[in-house]
Amino acid sequence: MFIKNVKNIEKIVSLKPFNKLILMIKIKSSLLLVLLVVSCSTNPFTGKQTLALVPNSEILPMSFQQYNQFLKEHTVIKNTSEAQKVKKVGQKIAKAAERYLTANGYAGYLKDYRWEYNLVEDKQINAWCMPGGKIVVYTGILPVTKTEAGLAAVMGHEVAHALANHGQQRMSASQLQAIGAVAGNIAFMENPENQALFNVAYGVGSDIGVMKPFSRGHESEADRIGLTLMAIAGYDPYESVKLWERMSKQAGQAPPEILSTHPSNETRITNIKSWVPEAKAEAKKFGVTQFVK
Repeated sequence: MFIKNVKNIEKIVSLKPFNKLILMIKIKSSLLLVLLVVSCSTNPFTGKQTLALVPNSEILPMSFQQYNQFLKEHTVIKNTSEAQKVKKVGQKIAKAAERYLTANGYAGYLKDYRWEYNLVEDKQINAWCMPGGKIVVYTGILPVTKTEAGLAAVMGHEVAHALANHGQQRMSASQLQAIGAVAGNIAFMENPENQALFNVAYGVGSDIGVMKPFSRGHESEADRIGLTLMAIAGYDPYESVKLWERMSKQAGQAPPEILSTHPSNETRITNIKSWVPEAKAEAKKFGVTQFVK
């Protein structure tokens, strides 16, 4: 609903406060629907439209600033064979991404990226890539990756998150989740008991029913894209299966998959096995048929 003339404005002014509030919510909802339609981007690997309420022009500068701050506050390992390996693998994954995107009609997609690859002293079994190509690998994950190909599986996965704009999508989804909470609280504002019930139901329902599946979907998508990237970079994508078999031995008691932001290790390994032939076929298009294990 949009306000078209002065008479409509007068009608709004004459409404009781609660009814006026409801009408304004409807107006904002209409505007939100328009915003959702225009605030979309295309995932270059899947062709799907994705949420983009927060533009990369805002996200990337924040990402670069936070990355630099993180490096200042942590011990960065330099000039070691392991640090050089992280840089080498990162550069090959970045080059593979550039080749894939250019070949599929997305030349210039990475023009605002500022690739950086750092090994950081930390016992955590972890690695990540911030929007814009800012990568950190923790020393704690190296005993699990074991090989250069194992490291490529990890870095390919993390880079895939950035290339598919998963961070942007999570921020957008969180904004929509917050809007839903506000709208529900306004709707029940005259009945505190129902408002409290709504908050509990909405909190649990939106988390388990929407946000966690949303996150698990991103993880699976990053696994699949990551396989393609590591294969084009010349690494055997089946090494990702071996990596996750090793990872599963590191994990403690995991929560049920429905309560987790990540697929279970069993689900992950099964999916990756089914995607390996696809990754090798994609790499063959770029003349890559021999793979480093």
